[in-house]
Amino acid sequence: MPAPQTSADPPTRGKALRHRLAELRGADLPARPLDARALAALAANPGCGRRALLDGAGVDKAALAESLGSPSGFGQSQFAFMRGNAFEARVKADGGAELLRLTHARVGGGPEPVPGESAVPDLSAAGPEGRAARTALALREATGAGGWTLLDHPMLALDVAGSPAFLEPDAVVVHPDGSWTVVEIKSFPMIDGSADAAKVGAAARQSAVYALALERVAERMEPAPRVRHDVVLVCPKDFSNLPTASAIDVRKQLSVTRRQLARLTRVEDIAAELPEGTTFDVRRPVDELTAAVEAVPAAYAPECLAACELAFHCRERAREHGEVTALGRAIRGELGGLTTIGEVLAAAAGSAGDPDDPAVAALRRAAGLRAEAVAGVGAISGVGASGGAEC
Repeated sequence: MPAPQTSADPPTRGKALRHRLAELRGADLPARPLDARALAALAANPGCGRRALLDGAGVDKAALAESLGSPSGFGQSQFAFMRGNAFEARVKADGGAELLRLTHARVGGGPEPVPGESAVPDLSAAGPEGRAARTALALREATGAGGWTLLDHPMLALDVAGSPAFLEPDAVVVHPDGSWTVVEIKSFPMIDGSADAAKVGAAARQSAVYALALERVAERMEPAPRVRHDVVLVCPKDFSNLPTASAIDVRKQLSVTRRQLARLTRVEDIAAELPEGTTFDVRRPVDELTAAVEAVPAAYAPECLAACELAFHCRERAREHGEVTALGRAIRGELGGLTTIGEVLAAAAGSAGDPDDPAVAALRRAAGLRAEAVAGVGAISGVGASGGAEC
C-alpha cells in the first residue's frame, strides 16, 4: 500500500502554496501569467524578492502601480501590438513556408523544406497544463518523423523559484535531423542586415528563457534531442513588411539566465516572511497596499525603468532612503559596504568610514581632487576679475 501523504508531501505543499499566493493576489482575481519577457527581467535582477513574489503570485503589477499612485508607461502600445500581430501572421502564412525557409537558410538542419509538405500540429488543449503536455507530445512525435515541423505558439513549462511558469514562444521548429530551434518574431526593422542592438539584446534574453524551457522538455526524452543555441530572429526587412532573419547565438544569455534563475529565493520562503493578512489586492486602500509592498525587500536599479511596472514606485522609495542602488548597479558595486548616499558623503568628507577600505580611500582622493579643482577655478576667476577692474 502506498504511504499516506503528510503535510510535507509535494502535492499538499504545492496546494498550500497556490492557496497562499491566491490570498496575496486577491482570491477572486485572475493570476497574471508570467511570460518570458518578465522572466528575463527577473533573471537580470535575481536579488529583487519583491518582483519574484509579485510575479509568482500573478499580481498585475501595472494595476498595483496605479493603485499606489505611481503609474508606469511600461508596456507595448496598441499600434505596435497590432503591427506585430499582422507581421507575425504574414510570416506564418501558408503553413509557415516562409518561416521554415528562413530557418533553413540561417541554421540548416536538413534538406530545404518543400512548401505544403511540412507538419503544423494542432496544439490546442484545456488550460496551460494541458497545452504544455500537448506541446511535449507534439515535439516527441515530430522529432522522430524526419521532416520539418512548425509548432505555432507552443506552450512550455518552467519552474521558477518553486512556482511553475508557462511560456509561449512565437514558434519552435523541429528540423529533419531531430534538433529544435526557437523562432522569435519581432516587428522592429532589420536594416541592411542589422537591427537596433538594444532590441536585439532584449530579444536574445527573452529567447534564452524559451530555450531553457525547451531544454527541460528535451531532458525528459530518451535520447534527448538537441536544442539549438542559435535562435532565429525574424524581422521586417529594411522599411518594408517583407520578412528577413538572422541567427543569434544565445549561449551566453542562456548561461546567465540558468544561473540567475537558480539563485532566486523560493517564492514560498519570501511569502513566509510576510506579516499575517498581507495582501496585494489592488482594490485595497493605498496605505495598506503601500505597507504590503514595503514589507517585501526590493533591489531597485535604474535598469528597472525599462523592465518593471513598479519601477517608479521603487525609485521614489530608494531616493527617499538615500539608497546608492538608485545610482546604478555599477556604482553600487564600486562602493562596497556603503549602502546610502549619506554614508558615501560622510566617507568622502572624512567624518566616517574606515580609511583602509578601498572604497572610502577612493572617495577621499576624489573629494580632495575636486577641492583642488574648485580652488583652482576660483583663483583663476579672481585674477580675471581683478585684471578687468584695473583695465
